[in-house]
Amino acid sequence: MMEENKKFKLVSSKKTRYLLPNILTLAGVCLGISSIKFSIDGNFNLAVILIMLAAILDALDGRIARLIKGTSEFGKELDSLTDFVSFGIAPVFILYFWELNNYGKLGWAITLMYSVCCVVRLARFNLTKIEETQGWKNNFFEGVPSPAGGLLILMPLIYELTGLNFGYDIKNFTPYLTVLIAILLVSKMPTLALKRISISPKATVFLLLGIGLVFISLLFYTLETLLLFGVFYLISIPISIIIYNTQNKKNLEKISEENHEDIL
Repeated sequence: MMEENKKFKLVSSKKTRYLLPNILTLAGVCLGISSIKFSIDGNFNLAVILIMLAAILDALDGRIARLIKGTSEFGKELDSLTDFVSFGIAPVFILYFWELNNYGKLGWAITLMYSVCCVVRLARFNLTKIEETQGWKNNFFEGVPSPAGGLLILMPLIYELTGLNFGYDIKNFTPYLTVLIAILLVSKMPTLALKRISISPKATVFLLLGIGLVFISLLFYTLETLLLFGVFYLISIPISIIIYNTQNKKNLEKISEENHEDIL
């Protein structure tokens, strides 16, 4: 019994709570760097999968940190640096070794542009503070987040790796898509963050079923599923803008009414 209590204390210790999320974050940066290595070797399939795994770890580390109360300023800064490596450098270097190098100096300029836009986006994100009266904005990112951007620019490569053929060489679209996503990274366009999702108990079963289906799809149809996610994400951008503008309008009307009541 004493031995069990000792084990529990070890797992629940403050040091362990801070360490676990940071280990996941560091694992993400290792995946990002490894993806560059495999792209140099010409193994683009594995390189893309490693970026996907890095994105999954990025989604988990912060949530696990909050769940076990292991958040810290160090972890926050480490997460940003990891995001830059895994989603600001690795994906665009994979593209460079695959296609952008064929454009000479222009291809390298596009590579640098994307990385610069990503680091600017991350720096701005770290400095963003939302007022209490605008708490609803927590449901939105300002611009496309770096993990999504890293996967989106890889869509032409993923499309080619799937073996799909719609009669158009999508490789030619690679530089244009990379520049577009780079601009969206630093834009102030709202995109859904889905940080606060309230789900009724009745819908939990369907949510778990959906997660299970996504997991199975990623397991057996990894590239096709990633391509589908990319398409859905691009479609969600105009929807995000509409939802943001609607909520912003309601918030402004509420503030206006409160100010009017104060005057009276």
